[in-house]
Amino acid sequence: MFENKMVAVMNGKIEHGVVMNALAHMCIGFGSEIGKEPLHLCNYTDADEGSHPSISEMPFIILKAKNSNKILALRKEAKKLGIKFVDFTDTMTNGTYKEQIERTSKTKEDDLEFYGIVLFGDWDKVSELTKKFSLWK
Repeated sequence: MFENKMVAVMNGKIEHGVVMNALAHMCIGFGSEIGKEPLHLCNYTDADEGSHPSISEMPFIILKAKNSNKILALRKEAKKLGIKFVDFTDTMTNGTYKEQIERTSKTKEDDLEFYGIVLFGDWDKVSELTKKFSLWK
């Protein structure tokens, strides 16, 4: 079993293409912050000696939240427990990245619409925090 666990919880009310884009943004940044070793990234090689690099040995579970408020509550709990996380909100879409940063800076946390959150931390703590969410289908 792995020491740490990575789980994404995505807002089930957001259109699938938009929510997958949010997931991609979160994974790019978070992956670079966490690093190769903690994520157990390795290279797979196929029978033709083709390389398939940087695939995690760890499971990466994608779950669904009923709405933004559930993700906000999860975010607050993760923060309280010191679990690493990255999230994505409605203010991070539309316009330039500078406009998105400005819009986010003017929006209170409780007024943000959360598209998703990715958690990484102690296996048992992350499991406990995310056990009430259903598998993304």
